[in-house]
Amino acid sequence: MKAIQIVGYKKSGKTSLALELCAALKARGLAVSAAKFTHNPSLDKADTDTDRLAAHCRAVAAFTPAECAVFWSGPRFLHDVLPLLEADVLVVEGGKELAFLPRVLVLRDPSEAAALQPGLALAAFGEVDAPGLPHLRDVEAVADLALSRGFLLPGLDCGACGESCCADMAARIVDGKATPADCQAVREAMRVTVGGVPLAMNPFVERILAAGIKAMLAQLKGFAPGRVEIGLDA
Repeated sequence: MKAIQIVGYKKSGKTSLALELCAALKARGLAVSAAKFTHNPSLDKADTDTDRLAAHCRAVAAFTPAECAVFWSGPRFLHDVLPLLEADVLVVEGGKELAFLPRVLVLRDPSEAAALQPGLALAAFGEVDAPGLPHLRDVEAVADLALSRGFLLPGLDCGACGESCCADMAARIVDGKATPADCQAVREAMRVTVGGVPLAMNPFVERILAAGIKAMLAQLKGFAPGRVEIGLDA
């Protein structure tokens, strides 16, 4: 899955860009999902049935003939819901604190760039330039950027890649000094997918699982060393 983040302060135009970008990517025949980060205390409307149920439940699912939604109590990590966001491209609006995917800055003033982790930025969009970054005014150019340079690291901060955290690795990828394939938490040696989305594991966990699975399979008649594929409907 390709991923790109639209970051800016309130009234900067980031929602407009996110909407236009999703439309542009969909027009190219791509499956698009979006994740929006907001400072509103609740996503549900007050005094609705789902709101009242949520006061007593860990999660509430709501269904209509046209759509559905799930409300979880408490905060969640973006990667927790990725299996539900099946898409070719994920557009993330907001979430300035996220540091494991590239971003496009939408500014009201050039001075804002310094507080928006410009080391993770691929470009700035809109009327205001960001020092040292390419300046885009065309949504199609942002779509091209998302497809050519979008990525999503697991956010484990495991350090297996040699960097202290995923933010440092993401900055190296944005700077062209590394690639997403350099992330050691999602490797082909052992690959687990849930709902089509790769499940990130740090190398220590990967080694434990791989060794355990190999040891159990070795006891079965007909086992021989080689590539192992296991399918499981959870």
